[in-house]
Amino acid sequence: MSALFQPFTLRDVTIPNRVWMAPMCQYSADPEGPGTGAPNDWHFTHLAARAAGGTGLILTEATAVSPEGRISPYDLGIWNDAQVEAFRRITRFLASQGTVPGIQLAHAGRKASTDRTWKGGGPVGPEAYGWQPLAPSAVAFDDRHVVPTELSVEQIQEIVGQFADAARRAVAAGFEVAEIHGAHGYLINEFLSPHSNHRTDAYGGSYDNRTRFALEVVDAVREVWPEDKPLFFRISATDWLQDGGWTADDTVRFAADLRAHGIDLLDVSTGGNASGVRIPVRPGYQVPFAARVKAETALPVAAVGLITDAEQAEKILANDEADAVLLGRELLRNPSWARHAARELGGDVHVPDQYHRSV
Repeated sequence: MSALFQPFTLRDVTIPNRVWMAPMCQYSADPEGPGTGAPNDWHFTHLAARAAGGTGLILTEATAVSPEGRISPYDLGIWNDAQVEAFRRITRFLASQGTVPGIQLAHAGRKASTDRTWKGGGPVGPEAYGWQPLAPSAVAFDDRHVVPTELSVEQIQEIVGQFADAARRAVAAGFEVAEIHGAHGYLINEFLSPHSNHRTDAYGGSYDNRTRFALEVVDAVREVWPEDKPLFFRISATDWLQDGGWTADDTVRFAADLRAHGIDLLDVSTGGNASGVRIPVRPGYQVPFAARVKAETALPVAAVGLITDAEQAEKILANDEADAVLLGRELLRNPSWARHAARELGGDVHVPDQYHRSV
């Protein structure tokens, strides 16, 4: 059988194949009122279509652990029980299709309070539902972004608690996998990188200090996340800076730390924490970072980034460069990518009874 369509078991959860959906913000939640941050019909339709298309694991978009942790006012959140109830409708349907429902828990840090991408994605103020962003240091992402408020130690501990509370709610909402978002220049990534973390206390300076917040979040989530369910961590393996940033060497070292703290899989992406850098974007350009973590540590990895065709995805797994692939834009273009890939590679994938004529 195709490697892409072999099941994959982490703890007591078996994912039916290695075609997974990466978190992708839809900027479609209500920005105010009782539905703030809650998934609606758009989110249901968006995620349900990919489940019906055979995707083995679906991770929600970055789902904020607090209102100020959203990337935009239109993002999803899981800081209250109304949001939990709205998510249950989605997780029930995904599970009914044999898809494992996963959630990405996130805090946007200094890159929070921005507009929808099709509106330019620039910072927004209170007149457009915006707020003052928070960060490890009072350093703006770029000239367009406002200078964030530097977090106090007490505020850092409050956010650690918010991640734990969000994880409890994710269990209640029916999720089987949780992923902590530590990539793309959002809050946890900001603490990890010396490019964005200029603190001089226990949360800044040395490698151990810069990784402290991330590991505290992991410990807090792992404590409340069921022992039989896997916990992922998404990382930017490099800032793509020549010096003064987070590096691939740091990622390999940190992967071992994450495994020791109960992380079951590293979702390996890159970039997002430094503006104006040159990234050599090409098909599979981030796969070597995942492959290195897999080769040098005992932590399973997923690869992501311009993985678009079945043969390419199969080769990544066959070459032992990753344990699974995460598709983003390609699944936006083709919700049934997994089914088409199975036909091409001779794999087996779930097809809804209602679609049996398409087999």
